[in-house]
Amino acid sequence: MSEAKSCCTSSCCGTVSAAQSPVVPVVITLPQRPEQRRFFRITGMCCAEEVRTLKAVVGPLAEGADRLTFNLLDGKMGVPVGVAPEAVIAAVSRTGMSAELWERTSVVERSKANSSRQWRQAIMAALSGSAALLGLILDQVLLTSFPAQTAEAIAVLVGLWMVLPKAFHAVRSLRPDMNLLMTVAVFGAMALGDWMEAATVSALFAVSLALESWSAERARRAIASLMDLTPPMARVRGDDGGESLCPPDDVPVGAVFVVLPGERIPLDGRVLAGESLVDQAPITGESVPVLKSPGQEVFAGTINADGVLEVRNLKPASKTTLAKVARLVDEAQGRRSKVERWVDGFARVYTPAVLVCALVVAVLPPLILGLGWSEWIYRALVLLVISCPCALVISTPLTVVAAMASAARAGVLVKGGEYLETASRLSAIAFDKTGTVTSGRPAVERVVALDGWDELQVLALAAALEARSPHPLGRAILDHAVSLGLVFAPAEAVQTFPGKGVTGLVDGKMAWLGSHRHVVERGAETPALRDAALALAEHGRSVVAVSDETGVRGLIALSDPIRPEAKAALAALRQAGIRHLVMLSGDNAATGDRVASVLGFDDVRMELLPEDKSAAMEELVQRFGTVAMVGDGVNDAPAMARSSLGIAMGAMGTDTAIETSDLALMSDDLTRLAWLVGHSRRMMTVIRQNIGFAIALKAVFMVLAILDVATLWGAIVADMGAALLVAFNGLRLLRAEA
Repeated sequence: MSEAKSCCTSSCCGTVSAAQSPVVPVVITLPQRPEQRRFFRITGMCCAEEVRTLKAVVGPLAEGADRLTFNLLDGKMGVPVGVAPEAVIAAVSRTGMSAELWERTSVVERSKANSSRQWRQAIMAALSGSAALLGLILDQVLLTSFPAQTAEAIAVLVGLWMVLPKAFHAVRSLRPDMNLLMTVAVFGAMALGDWMEAATVSALFAVSLALESWSAERARRAIASLMDLTPPMARVRGDDGGESLCPPDDVPVGAVFVVLPGERIPLDGRVLAGESLVDQAPITGESVPVLKSPGQEVFAGTINADGVLEVRNLKPASKTTLAKVARLVDEAQGRRSKVERWVDGFARVYTPAVLVCALVVAVLPPLILGLGWSEWIYRALVLLVISCPCALVISTPLTVVAAMASAARAGVLVKGGEYLETASRLSAIAFDKTGTVTSGRPAVERVVALDGWDELQVLALAAALEARSPHPLGRAILDHAVSLGLVFAPAEAVQTFPGKGVTGLVDGKMAWLGSHRHVVERGAETPALRDAALALAEHGRSVVAVSDETGVRGLIALSDPIRPEAKAALAALRQAGIRHLVMLSGDNAATGDRVASVLGFDDVRMELLPEDKSAAMEELVQRFGTVAMVGDGVNDAPAMARSSLGIAMGAMGTDTAIETSDLALMSDDLTRLAWLVGHSRRMMTVIRQNIGFAIALKAVFMVLAILDVATLWGAIVADMGAALLVAFNGLRLLRAEA
C-alpha cells in the first residue's frame, strides 16, 4: 500500500489532523531486467572448476563471460539468445563436457535423469574398485606383474573415464584444474611403477565423485521440489456446468475451476463458493492452514484440505505467485555470494600454485641435495592429490543452496546467496509503516454512542449507509458490523458527497455519515461532540460521525491496526543484535507517533515523500553500514534500491516492491526477520567451518607429504573424506527449523 496518503483521505470522512503534504510525482528507476537467455543442460559440470572452463570457451561466443549464467546444482548454463545453439554445443564438447538445450521437466523426470547419471557414476566407481581389488589379489596369488597390472590399468581407465577429457582440455587451454591434478598423480604413480597405488587412487577418486554427485543431488531436489508444486491438470467448469480436465497453462483468466479436498490448487484465484482450510506452507511458510471462504484469494501450489472450492482464475499460469517464486528461486542460484566468489578466485590461483609447488618438491631436492628422484616425485604426487581443491569449491555453493531452500520453505524468498550473506551482517533495519508494521487496511477501533443510542445501533446505521461502498473505510465499517452479527438492510437513495460524506434512506428515514468537518458545516456540532471527536482523533485516527434526522447519534474511530506480531518481531530483532530500528513513513506525524509509542522504534521519520525515504536510507547506510529496508509499496522501492538489503512484504506487497527487493516475506510475517538474521548467520558459520576445515586438513597433509609420511591412497581418502564432511555439514541447513 502506498503511503503518500494515510487511510484518512476518505471521500466520506476525515480526521482532526494536520493537512497532508501535496504528493509530488516521483520517477522510480528499477533495476534493469536481465537480458533474454537460452539455457543449456551441461553434462559433466559438477564444480566451479568446470564453470571456469566453460567461461573460457563459451565466453568469447557471448562477447564476454560475464554475460553467461550458471546454475551449478542443476547443471544449467544461460547464454544470450543471440548466440547460435550449435556453436555453444560444439564449444562445450571440446571441454570433455556435453551440452543440450534445456527443456522444463518435472521433478520426477529430472530425478530420473539425474538418478541415471548417478547410477553410471556408481557403476564406474564399483568397476574401478573391483578391478583394483582384482589386481591386488592377482599380484599376491600369481606373484606375477602382467595380469595384476592389466587389472590395475583397467581400474585406472574406468576410474578416470570421465576425468581424462577434462584433463586433456586443461592441458590444451593451459588452465590447470583438479582433473589435471588427479590425472598427473595417477599416471605419475604408474610411471614410477606404483600401479596398485594408481589403481587405488583412481577408484577412490571415482567413489569421491559419485558421493559428491549424490550430496549435490540432495540439495538439487530440495530446490526442485519448491519449483514443481503446480498440479498437471485443472478441473475447469464449463458454461454448461460440466467439468473437464486441462493443463493450467490452457485455463483462461476468468474461468472457474473446482478444487476437491486433498488436491493442490492449480492457479491463483478468488473463491466463489465453498469453504475450506488451505495449507499455504508451500508458498508462505505458514505452519497452520488458513480458512478460505468466498471472496478470499488462494495461491497456486497450495493444498485444499477438507472442502470443495469453486475458484475464479485471476492470472495466467505463467504469472501466478508460484510461477514468480519458481522464477526467482531459479535465478537466485546464479547469483553468487561474496564468499563464493572468493572461494572461486582462491581456487583459480591455488591450483596452478600447487602444480608449481609439486614441481619444486619433485625437482629441487634431487638436483640440489642429490636425493632419490623416485622418492621425491612420489612425494610430489601425494602433494598433488591432497591439494585437490574439490572439498573447498563444493562446500560453499552446497551450503548456500541448502540455506536458500530451507528459507523458501520457511516463507522467505531469497533472490541470491549474496543477500543471505548481507543479512548476516545487518546492524540496522528501517521499516515502512502502512502495510508493513501495520496491516495496511483500516479497521474500526472504537464506537462512541450519543443521545441514548448504544454502540450496536450506531454501527448498524453506519453499515446500512456503507453497505455498497467500495471505499476502504466504508468496507472496514461494514466488515466490523458483519463480524458482530448485526442484521441491517442497505440504505436506499444513497448519495455520495466527495470529501464530506454519504446520505441515504434507512427504514424510510434520512440518515447521513461523514467527517467531523461535515458535522460543522451542517451546524450539528456541540461542545460535547467536539470534545469527543478531538479525543478520538488523537494519534491520527479517522473519525466518522453517524446521524439521523434528529442529530448525531454516534462517532466511529478507525485506524490502521498494528500487526499483532510486530512488537514481538522487533523485540526478537533486538535480541538478535540489530542495534537500530527505524520507521520511515509518508503518513502524518500523529499516526506515526501512535505506532512508534507502541513498538518503540529508535528513530521515527514521518511525512516523507519517496525521494525523502531514499535520502534517509542513504544517510542510515553511511551511519550504520549494512542496513535493510522493509516495505510493501511503490513509494518504498527507491529506499529499497538504496539500502544494503531490500525486503518486501510478499503477500500484500506491490509487484514493484517485490521486483526491487532482494528478499520477500511470502506470508508477510515480520517474525521471519529475526529468523532470517539467525539463519543467515548460521549459514556463514557453516561456510567458515567448511573453508577452515578444508584448508587446515590440506595444510596438514601437505606437510605430511613432504615428510614422506602420507601415501597416495591415504591422500585421496583424506581428500574424499574432507569433501564429504563439508558437503554434509552444509546440507545440515536443509533441516533448519523455521
